[in-house]
Amino acid sequence: MFWESAGEGEYTLAEIEKADRGTEITLHLREGEDEFLDAWRVRNIISKYSDHIALPVEIESKDEEGEGTHWEKINKAQALWTRNKSEISDEEYNEFYKHIAHDYSDPVAWSHNRVEGKQEYTSLLYIPARAPFDMWNRDQKHGLKLYVQRVFIMDDAEQFMPNYLRFVRGLIDSNDLPLNVSREILQDSRVTQSLRAALTKRTLQMLEKLAKDDNEKYQTFWNEFGLVLKEGPAEDHANQETIAKLLRFATTQSEGSAQTISLEDYVSRMVEGQEKIYYITADSYAAAKSSPHLELFRKKGIEVLLLSDRIDEWMMSYLTEFDGKTFQSVSKADESLSKLADEETEEQKEAEKALEPFVERVKTLLGERVKEVRLTHRLTDTPAIVTTDANEMTTQMAKLFAAAGQEVPEVKYLFEINPDHPLVKRVADTQDEARFGEWIELLLDQALLAERGTLDDPNQFIRRMNQLLTA
Repeated sequence: MFWESAGEGEYTLAEIEKADRGTEITLHLREGEDEFLDAWRVRNIISKYSDHIALPVEIESKDEEGEGTHWEKINKAQALWTRNKSEISDEEYNEFYKHIAHDYSDPVAWSHNRVEGKQEYTSLLYIPARAPFDMWNRDQKHGLKLYVQRVFIMDDAEQFMPNYLRFVRGLIDSNDLPLNVSREILQDSRVTQSLRAALTKRTLQMLEKLAKDDNEKYQTFWNEFGLVLKEGPAEDHANQETIAKLLRFATTQSEGSAQTISLEDYVSRMVEGQEKIYYITADSYAAAKSSPHLELFRKKGIEVLLLSDRIDEWMMSYLTEFDGKTFQSVSKADESLSKLADEETEEQKEAEKALEPFVERVKTLLGERVKEVRLTHRLTDTPAIVTTDANEMTTQMAKLFAAAGQEVPEVKYLFEINPDHPLVKRVADTQDEARFGEWIELLLDQALLAERGTLDDPNQFIRRMNQLLTA
């Protein structure tokens, strides 16, 4: 069979007679590409891209006397991953990565391991420096190249790596799987499950080492793949503690919105008497940082994790503790938050007792629209906030449900009022019930706006605010 193409997408086929067995390929160079006629250039290209190919590549060379020619093998004709690590240079590892990943950038890290014993396999895993453009495409192909006894079986064998590590590139060469293995067999194979656990652990160890040895490179990795790694606590409970160490956050003590603070950093800075790791979730970094829920923590010098990625609320529903410390949302009612507030003075207690009728008026006015009305001393500059009970769905989780098209249960908020705020004192002294109602509605809308970022009826809020300002 004769095949011919000009390299423009079309080709022709014809039947011919060939005297010898085998395949011959003849390349015709375009004008101006004479560099590829240079023997040194050809050697360099083959050495760079075909060293690992198990078949020998030979080039015709002239004898030293210049009278004849001979064929000289110019590639190692040995799969790179089967060679001893001490014999492989960093450049060779980088070039092999670019070959299998079709990437032009060097990886940030790699791990080459040969395992013998109960299982026999060789793995070569790479952490890329850049995320592919289709990282969030559901149909994106990912996984490792699978070899069995150095025989290539398939690309994108996703069974060997959990989904939250789908950015890992590389290969696995197993001696324990059959040569006729299929994706269906891999799915149910105990060998596959064992290899998956080992390769997952190896990848996490590689990331731990990178974070410890080269923080700048790890930050490069996090900026590209941090959102993907945040899927880990939900997917991989067995490695949750290790994954938690690899997470990075923006906090009230970090500079800007960059996620650079580890949980180990946070725990090392916890103030005396602090029992929990505090965090807040919001639609944006700016909304999180300026939330009135943080007023008490600023006053006490307590660091709070600022979470503003859409996945964060979902992640925190699985990430329950770290280093023996539980996580606590500052927008949820909790006993530890009450403990942080200064102990009430006799004067404050008397003031609260005097405001009991005011609290009852608010409860009567709002009725079933809120779960509870109470006074709070966790605020300094804000007249009122809303919080959710410990067992209630959070605002951010409700938004996730809504975004996914699911029915969202009504969130019943606790309405917490700052008795020391001048505006609250002014409203408490208002005798006109209609005007009193307008002020309470305004305070509630302000608290809901700060918590949710939106209101059911923003026009009514504007009308009420304008009416009260001009009265």
